Amino acid sequence: MSIVVTPGQHGDSPQFEPVLEKVRVPRIGPGRPRFRPDRVRADKAYASRKNRAYLHRRRIRCTIAANNEWL
Repeated sequence: MSIVVTPGQHGDSPQFEPVLEKVRVPRIGPGRPRFRPDRVRADKAYASRKNRAYLHRRRIRCTIAANNEWL
């Protein structure tokens, strides 16, 4: 997991990419952490075309809630 601290008036969605850029997935056993998670789970606030294009470019699968139901 990662955290990016911003001023209170900043929205969540613009911070989507900076947060994912800081993610490090530890490996079991030796080796450097991975920089790309297998999947991202988010609510519908992150369903913008920009966020989905970013995930597609990085080959990260996503699960985004629609109407409070997880797809």
